[in-house]
Amino acid sequence: MIAITLPDGSVKHFDAGVTPMDVAKNISEGFARNVISASFNDTTIESTTPLMEDGSLVLYTWNNEEGKKAFWHSSAHILAQALEQLYPGIKLTIGPAIENGFYYDVDFGDKTIAEKDLKEIEDKMLEIARGKFEFSLRESSKADALDYYKKQGNEYKVELIENLEDGTITFCDHDTFTDLCRGGHIPNTGIVKAIKLMSIAGAYWRGDEKNKQLTRIYGISFPKQKDLTEYLELLEQAKQRDHRKLGKELELFTFSQKVGQGLPLWLPKGAALRERLENFLKKAQKKAGYEMVITPHIGQKELYVTSGHYAKYGADSFQAIKTPNEGEEFMLKPMNCPHHCEIYNSKPWSYKDLPKRFAEFGTVYRYEQSGELHGLTRVRGFTQDDAHIFCTPDQLDDEFKKVIDLVLYVFGSLGFENFYTQVSLRDPEKPEKYIGSLENWEKAEKAIINAAESKGLDYKIEYGEAAFYGPKLDFMVKDALGRSWQLGTIQVDYNLPERFELEYKGSDNEMHRPVMIHRAPFGSMERFVAILLEHTGGNFPLWLMPEQVSILSLSEKYEKYSQKVLDLLENDEIRALVDNRNETIGKKIREAEMNKIPYMLIVGEQEEKDGTVSVRKHGEGDLGTMTLKAFSELIQQAVKAESKEFNV
Repeated sequence: MIAITLPDGSVKHFDAGVTPMDVAKNISEGFARNVISASFNDTTIESTTPLMEDGSLVLYTWNNEEGKKAFWHSSAHILAQALEQLYPGIKLTIGPAIENGFYYDVDFGDKTIAEKDLKEIEDKMLEIARGKFEFSLRESSKADALDYYKKQGNEYKVELIENLEDGTITFCDHDTFTDLCRGGHIPNTGIVKAIKLMSIAGAYWRGDEKNKQLTRIYGISFPKQKDLTEYLELLEQAKQRDHRKLGKELELFTFSQKVGQGLPLWLPKGAALRERLENFLKKAQKKAGYEMVITPHIGQKELYVTSGHYAKYGADSFQAIKTPNEGEEFMLKPMNCPHHCEIYNSKPWSYKDLPKRFAEFGTVYRYEQSGELHGLTRVRGFTQDDAHIFCTPDQLDDEFKKVIDLVLYVFGSLGFENFYTQVSLRDPEKPEKYIGSLENWEKAEKAIINAAESKGLDYKIEYGEAAFYGPKLDFMVKDALGRSWQLGTIQVDYNLPERFELEYKGSDNEMHRPVMIHRAPFGSMERFVAILLEHTGGNFPLWLMPEQVSILSLSEKYEKYSQKVLDLLENDEIRALVDNRNETIGKKIREAEMNKIPYMLIVGEQEEKDGTVSVRKHGEGDLGTMTLKAFSELIQQAVKAESKEFNV
């Protein structure tokens, strides 16, 4: 007999060889029908894997993240089988589950595939799925695995196997199809009821531009057709909210091939939006005791060698910039923290001076492959709302909690109410990825977990997601469409203070190392604006709108009155513009609506005579005629109410 511990802490006893599905049936036949995957002692297994020892078992359904991962990974196998049947002689490479669905990278050789072919592939996948073929995992020796793919002439699978240890290699079989695979599948293909292949893209083998470009086919699948229909409807909403589309329509930012890929150009309205966001955070930071600093866009290569960034991120940074002086090398700044360490090092400090909180809207540069660039969410040059706190170990807990409060204030001010946090720790099996002593890492990780628990945060732990110099607390925000985005981050760092030999004089008159906290509530200004655009659909809070009011003149005859209205609004610090174009009032209203301008004031002969304005509100229509004073009070009250709601 073996003892199986379930997530609720209960323990059940079974004969050795029992499968997760058997355990599920023991709990409830209805529950068992929904189980599609499992993990045993924190290792992903099949629902049919025999259990031979005591351990902890978790059973997953479609409603669990791990269940979806197994579902989509299994769907990638179905896609691969369909492709082999439709395009004999192709070479399969890898096909993982991703956040929304799955993909498979394929070398089609001299064959071609286009978007129009996806429907035929979908139909073949559904035909295979209806066969209800069981997924079965089997072990293989390294020699047999290599022999299998060498006979096929698949150099990609051969390369993968050559990097695996003998005794760790497994294949997954279903129907007549087999594929190199580590496991994590649903019981059978029949559970997949709805499939949609989304797109085709190019992808370099192993992400290296020096390797051959493969064809990547993206897809998604569901256990019910209804789920697919809802997903596609949500996707259509997302297209309408795409920040690239809205950014162009609202004239916030643009890109230029001559300037360079991934380097956004902020237009006047976008620059005004950024400035308001910066001022909002500067005001909050000033209250919290931060001091603003400014650092250059470049630094000597040696600076980043000292910090460790060159060793860890050198390949993802813009390479050394040579100067006329031989042997002198600079780099575009990939991080702000080394510069802030040097600011701290510019003078001696006492424990009485700490904590020191240095903040900067610092632009940094990192190289991204062209295929990975995506609007403002993935760029090569971006501005971080960066700050670094240098404190004593005794101050660490309090300072970390204060940063959590600041991040929560920012989220509340901009309407991000649905979020959870992720404690990102080091991967204990890959110590080579990190710098610093195990003792310092353990102290830093403990500090983050204690702070998260103390503040009552809903958090989960992810191993292997830490920065190379320290663990972090990441804030994962859900937008209006339910999509998750990583925004704010807070990191504890004992290592950079050591590498830069930072010191302060303690109360014992001895020299000590400060602890360093890295934090960025927005993350990056570019990414934050993109997410805010998609979350609000371009309907920003009134206090943040680049233009709050559009004054629409019925004709050029009322230009002077329009200007008078503008001047009075600006005196009350209301942002407005005048539209005096020789266009119909209907067209002016439609364009103001498209530009998401919150209020429209129509002025003509009667308004000029009475000293009034006819008011329309975006998305609501006519609000009637008002005096300028009444309208100004309306705007001010709306901003005041919003400020109270969002703590601005």
